[in-house]
Amino acid sequence: MTSTGTTTDAVAVAQRHVAALRPTLDALADESDRLARWGALLADRLLDGGRLLAAGNGGSAAEAQHLTAEFVGRFDGDRRAFSAIALHGDASAITAIANDYGYAESFARQVTAHARPGDVLVLLSTSGTSANLVRAAEAGLDAGATVWAMTGPGPNPLAAAVDDALTLPGVGANVQEAQLVAVHALCRVFDAIVRERIGETR
Repeated sequence: MTSTGTTTDAVAVAQRHVAALRPTLDALADESDRLARWGALLADRLLDGGRLLAAGNGGSAAEAQHLTAEFVGRFDGDRRAFSAIALHGDASAITAIANDYGYAESFARQVTAHARPGDVLVLLSTSGTSANLVRAAEAGLDAGATVWAMTGPGPNPLAAAVDDALTLPGVGANVQEAQLVAVHALCRVFDAIVRERIGETR
């Protein structure tokens, strides 16, 4: 018996979870070129007046909001604010759209309203099968935005629906954890390029 009164080896459970994350992070490391391209394009677009839109469901919604917060606020160096919107953050809009048009349209209609050519839409999903994200991708492409996805193992419907996708192996929890690393890597590339071009971060 453990000190908690169960027969579960809690240390082993924790160790297995961390060990399972390593192959996902190794796969992410192999995607560094993609993250560098994304960060460079984001710098081009946002410095030119474009905006970043992001969306996800559940834990992926939290990661999408984390991403946009880094652009509106700052990552780890002071710089000006950039336009970035987490589409799930407007509770009135998302519930009204879901009620009137169905949940599959909850992000797509917002993308249609907000996205313009020159904008970037980032969609996060551990499964890559969420219908509302696939519809958002379609709406983003129709609006002329560049659309990227971060998903779990491919191929999957969301990865197939976007301009470019970062697909990672692993179970949902490990994929989501690695996506946070990807979000921070994207921010770091973005800030480095902004610093190089206009000296606005320090």
